[in-house]
Amino acid sequence: MRRLTTVLGTLAAAGTMALALPNTAFAAHGELIFNPGQTVIENPSGCNNATYRPLIVQNDTNEYALVYDGPDCTGNVIAVVPPGGHTTQEFGSSVFTA
Repeated sequence: MRRLTTVLGTLAAAGTMALALPNTAFAAHGELIFNPGQTVIENPSGCNNATYRPLIVQNDTNEYALVYDGPDCTGNVIAVVPPGGHTTQEFGSSVFTA
């Protein structure tokens, strides 16, 4: 019974810590660059809207970036940009990184 209590206590503590960690702990590391010379996002996380068209994305992070044709990462994924990669999308509106 004591072992079960210890295991459950450890799991509860781990769950609490996971929920308490800031979002930046899960952000991509590096820079996401929109239209070089215009917008640089350090350690991006989640959805970022673009303001220029065509959308040029340089992914200098350690995560994949998904380019959407709608604002707020809605609509269709029109490009997947690997770490170190880049793309130009005429109809790109927003970019998601984990």
